[in-house]
Amino acid sequence: MEISNIQSLKRIKSLAFAAITFSIAAFSNFASAQGEGLFKAKCATCHMPHKASTGPKLSGVRAKWAAGGAKEGSIYQWVNNWQTAAANDPYAAEVSKVMPSAMSAFPDLKKEDIDAILDWVDAQPVPGADGGTTAKNPGDPTTPTPVEEESNSWVWLIMGVIFVVVIMAVGGVRRQLKIATSDDEEAEKMTYGEELRALAWKYRLQVGLVSLVVVISVIVALFQSLYSINIMEGYQPSQPIAFPHAQHAGINGIDCKYCHNTVTKSKSASIPSVNVCMNCHKQIDGEGKPWAGQIKKIYAAAGWDKAGMKYTGKTNPIVWNKVHVLPEHVYFNHSQHVVVGGLDCKQCHGDMTQMTETAMVQPVEELNKIEGNIKLTRKTLTMGWCIECHGKKDVAIGNGKNAYYDEIHRRLKKDPKLYAQYLNNDGKVTVNELGGWECAKCHY
Repeated sequence: MEISNIQSLKRIKSLAFAAITFSIAAFSNFASAQGEGLFKAKCATCHMPHKASTGPKLSGVRAKWAAGGAKEGSIYQWVNNWQTAAANDPYAAEVSKVMPSAMSAFPDLKKEDIDAILDWVDAQPVPGADGGTTAKNPGDPTTPTPVEEESNSWVWLIMGVIFVVVIMAVGGVRRQLKIATSDDEEAEKMTYGEELRALAWKYRLQVGLVSLVVVISVIVALFQSLYSINIMEGYQPSQPIAFPHAQHAGINGIDCKYCHNTVTKSKSASIPSVNVCMNCHKQIDGEGKPWAGQIKKIYAAAGWDKAGMKYTGKTNPIVWNKVHVLPEHVYFNHSQHVVVGGLDCKQCHGDMTQMTETAMVQPVEELNKIEGNIKLTRKTLTMGWCIECHGKKDVAIGNGKNAYYDEIHRRLKKDPKLYAQYLNNDGKVTVNELGGWECAKCHY
């Protein structure tokens, strides 16, 4: 042999050590990326690392809570549900009185997720401390908005490469040990491929069973991934201006139709124009409040000069990020569901009076918790979800709100036997019984 077994073992050992070291570094980068992604998805709407925004700054918050005498684990309970934390911990109760806006509950975040978020926040440099430009005020309309969470697929690719290298290194160590302890000269001449084929043939039954399981698993995973295409439950995009529905629709009691004024007469519910915002915010400027910066962004969008109490004509349109996205071949009419169907907004959007963030695509499990909602099982915004709702929701025919259904009711009354057929199973006339499952009703 040109290289002794001892030398080969040393080289393989070095390779394995390098792979393990690299994997540790990659895992650290992955944890940081995970913390950044969670922060942008859950926290960035209301919080900044080093500046107070709608909510307080998050940098050093764990140390602050510990120094303030908070109970152990109280901060994690606060993130999951601030009301529970305030009831169990006097320090959390005091914190709840600091900000006028209530914090959202995040019961899905585990302790590890919260630590990842706060670790990432604590690792962020203080803006302007490195000799660069001074950090912009969060209320400055020119302050860049949070970017969307980036994909971490490259991390998984690196991890896969690392595992392959480790497996090859371990396999090399095993092979060299076998050669070193064997007196068979033929064994030293075998290549990796030949040795692998011999090993596979020796254990062909086990290899065959494992291969069958792997193939079936890949096929099942492929079909499951196809079923998940365009399912976006829990999707929460960042927005250029923080808009707490809990403050406007909840505390202030503003009716949804004041802002979404086309929901009863149009296919679209419409995004309110900045002029609608200015109806209130000409007088409510939030001066001295944490949300004053957000209102300044509204002024910049409308071209409003607060000092001169007049419009300048220099507008800066707000570009909102769309939350609910349906495929182009799907037809959905808000007015038909709200006026004719009598559906409450919370059936699809959730309880907006409790949301401090811009509405997200609510998981069906969360929608089912709301009193008065039809209980469904299929994923939100999927075809199965709509079909299931059409099969359970009854139509209030003959209520004088829609001529189409009033005519159906009139005709049904003329034929009591036919009307009895509709009411036979569940005592109500459902959407699907009136053609709500016909393809052309929802598809172009």
